[in-house]
Amino acid sequence: MSRRDDITGKKAMNGFRSSKSNNKTKHRFHLNLQKRRFYVPEEDKWITLKVSAKTLRTINKKGITAVLKDARRKGTLLKEV
Repeated sequence: MSRRDDITGKKAMNGFRSSKSNNKTKHRFHLNLQKRRFYVPEEDKWITLKVSAKTLRTINKKGITAVLKDARRKGTLLKEV
C-alpha cells in the first residue's frame, strides 16, 4: 500500500535539507498519516481510511459524509467506500 491520503490523494514531496553551511541533501517530506475508522450513518457501516492529520481536522469540522461526498464529486477518493 502506498503512503497516500485516501480522501485527498496527497503523497510525500521531495525536497532538500539545508545545513548551516548551506549544504543540500535530498529528503522526502512524508505526510502525517493516521489509520482511522469512521462510522457513516447514511450507509450504516464502518469504514477504515488512511488520512492525514489535516484531513482528520477537516472531517472533524465538516463531518465524514460531507467530506466523502465532496471527494467523490472531485474524483480524489482513492478507496471506494
